[in-house]
Amino acid sequence: MNKLRLPPLNALRAFETAARYQSVTKAAAELHVTPAAVSHQIKSLEAQLQVPLFRRRHRRLELTDAGHACLPGLSDGFVRLADAVNLARRHQPHRGLTVSVAPSFGSKWLVPRLDSFYASNPGINVRIDASSRLADFHTDDVEIAIRYGSGDYPGLHIDRLLDEEVFPVCSPSLLASGPALETPDDLRHHTLLHVDSLAQNSSWPDWITWLRSAGLTDIDTNRGATFTLASMAVQAAIEGHGVCLAGRTLVANDLAAGRLIQPFELSFPAGFAYYLVCLPERLNEAAVAEFRRWILTETGTAIGPVAV
Repeated sequence: MNKLRLPPLNALRAFETAARYQSVTKAAAELHVTPAAVSHQIKSLEAQLQVPLFRRRHRRLELTDAGHACLPGLSDGFVRLADAVNLARRHQPHRGLTVSVAPSFGSKWLVPRLDSFYASNPGINVRIDASSRLADFHTDDVEIAIRYGSGDYPGLHIDRLLDEEVFPVCSPSLLASGPALETPDDLRHHTLLHVDSLAQNSSWPDWITWLRSAGLTDIDTNRGATFTLASMAVQAAIEGHGVCLAGRTLVANDLAAGRLIQPFELSFPAGFAYYLVCLPERLNEAAVAEFRRWILTETGTAIGPVAV
């Protein structure tokens, strides 16, 4: 029986990733290496195969016939490898549970409530993967994700957890030391805090949208600091640095504790909601089932049928 003589796995992975993106730079970002390392691996692979896999064009790569021929098999092979590894991991006797969440939701809503999960599930260790990147359940070591979006996640089980509404919040100390905030028009006398990561999200109102809903169009919304995470903007508001436009889900604990106040009743409904998502075939795994049961209880959501 002839032994398989394969090139190094790293070289094959570098080629497959660069071919998918048609970019060495993007491949390097996915593989967490330098572009030079990706280029070196590809050149090494071409030397071993004695055939060019790419034509180098200005700022992009173009597959040769040989590259086109082997790419589908390699891509399929890496998917199969990832699936096989994940199957092996599922047989570990005392596995933990990895939950993928956006950083702000993780720090402001999920983490403060985890003690109640551990109290009823002491044998399950939760790993929080705080990332704005959507988890890939087929390649990442993630069992559950909590996503803020439209709920359109084909092929996944979904549970709608929390709707969202947006309104201004500030520290009580800000009002004690500064101008009053009795009506929305008083916002013209305060620093407005902004969240840059939400600027491209059409479901989330910015200050212009919220003020327009309050009947105001002449307040300067360009002033004030901008943050890349909603939790940072909320913390700035707690510290008394200005007024933040925040979602109720992220500030519920701070409102209850008196660290923040909601000066006006007017709120703006966000178009998206928070969802728990996972692969349907994992619903009966003990850790997944217990975490799902717990978070649905925390959010007051009834456990319903599987939705895909």
